[in-house]
Amino acid sequence: MGRGTDTGRGDGAPPRARRVAGGFVRRWLSALTLTAAASPAAAEDAGLRGILFSSLEAGASTFSTSGAKVAFDRFDRDGPVVLVSGGSGMRLEGGGRLPVLVRTTLLGAALGGYQFVQPWGVVTVLAGLELSVEMLTTGSGAALLPLRSGLRLHGEVWARPTESTLATAIVILGSGRGDAWGRLSWGYALFGAYVGPEAALSLDRTGYRKWSFGLHATDYALGGYRFRLSAGCQFEGQANGRTRPGPYLGLAIWNAL
Repeated sequence: MGRGTDTGRGDGAPPRARRVAGGFVRRWLSALTLTAAASPAAAEDAGLRGILFSSLEAGASTFSTSGAKVAFDRFDRDGPVVLVSGGSGMRLEGGGRLPVLVRTTLLGAALGGYQFVQPWGVVTVLAGLELSVEMLTTGSGAALLPLRSGLRLHGEVWARPTESTLATAIVILGSGRGDAWGRLSWGYALFGAYVGPEAALSLDRTGYRKWSFGLHATDYALGGYRFRLSAGCQFEGQANGRTRPGPYLGLAIWNAL
């Protein structure tokens, strides 16, 4: 279920970058994986063994992802789990105030691990292979970077401090792209979902940094599907450059296999 790819406002981007930036979709694969498989609804469904998920998060940088998570037994019991996911995204970067290139990323991962189910919530730990391919596009052309592979570590905690509240903590580390993503959230049962604040941080070896804070509504059920909607403000850029503020909007959808 991230990893960021960021886009600037496009005012000073090269002509080709402006054309590409118009259709952006941002990264990190896992915000949804977790939402789908560890949500209170999943934990309470005694027969649930597998989940299909898809998500889109759009802002200055954008990313989309899809995949499946399967429990060897059931999601309401301790046991092994498998997660397979893939995603793509883009971002504008470099050049100080003005971006000078578009970075397009394709990502895939196959992870295995174990979930621990407690009366207060669920803890899941996963590890496995990740693959990524990136293309850099400037006004003078495009360059495809070599395929990268590495180890991905994925940990999440979904806790129910009370019957009407939900707290989550998620961390994902990948050696293939040298990136990290994490998110904290809290919600109160309201209008059929858990509604509350969230904060997230992502970074990678290129010097890209992004942090965000906003509001989310998680685990809303409609027609056999469940949804997570989030919105807020994010700040992104290079570690040695200017950060760009802007809004973000996220949508995740999942349903049982």
